[in-house]
Amino acid sequence: MADTMTHTLGNQSKTPPIVTCPHCGKEHQWDTNNRFRPFCSERCKLIDLGKWASEDYRVAQPAEEQEFTEPTHQA
Repeated sequence: MADTMTHTLGNQSKTPPIVTCPHCGKEHQWDTNNRFRPFCSERCKLIDLGKWASEDYRVAQPAEEQEFTEPTHQA
């Protein structure tokens, strides 16, 4: 049984998955040698970085920020 399972697992195809570039939407193979992943190119990566730098993208803050009051006693 173990030999059958090993043989079956060994025959599975190792084709990289197809992913979509978060910036341009181009489909491309996931390649661990791609320095720009998950983007398809350096251009898409730099455009995305620029959007973060210019604050086009932001991490959302809670609608109501909690205010902390100082304790009335001294420790």
